[in-house]
Amino acid sequence: MNEIVNAGTNVAQSTPQGSSLGLILYCLVIIGILYLFMIRPNKKRMAEYQKMLDSLKVGNRVLAAGIYGTIKKINEKTINVEIAKGVVVEVNKNAVAYVEGK
Repeated sequence: MNEIVNAGTNVAQSTPQGSSLGLILYCLVIIGILYLFMIRPNKKRMAEYQKMLDSLKVGNRVLAAGIYGTIKKINEKTINVEIAKGVVVEVNKNAVAYVEGK
């Protein structure tokens, strides 16, 4: 019976320390995959969106806040969009989702 108890304690004490290295390696692989498939493409998409906002010009037709209109004036953080003849609304630049006729 002592042999069985000794065998059990030897197994418990001999937990490989390489498993912690394996766990760290596994976490690094998961973080790398997340970066490649989620973070990097999102940064690229945000850079393209910022480039689109920087290229806005008076006369461009835009979709802003679900409303199509023509840019009449560009301010620092907002744009004035004419949605109908004589009807001009001011919207935040970040509300622009699409630009026609870049």
